[in-house]
Amino acid sequence: MKAVHVIGWILLVIGGLNWGLIGLGGFAGANWNVVNILLGAWPQVEWIVYILVGLAALGSLIKHPKECSVCRM
Repeated sequence: MKAVHVIGWILLVIGGLNWGLIGLGGFAGANWNVVNILLGAWPQVEWIVYILVGLAALGSLIKHPKECSVCRM
């Protein structure tokens, strides 16, 4: 389960950074959607990445408070 926890955390970091860059790009008048920039030629793969990030967020929302030693304090 530790591998799933780490993969989920990595996906959440990727998603969070991507959304932050999208927001900053909006103010700068630019497209800073890193997932779209990297995978825009393959929209289905891009959608799969977004689905995996969403599933990681749901998994973290449900499991993190139970599994994380810091949150259980």
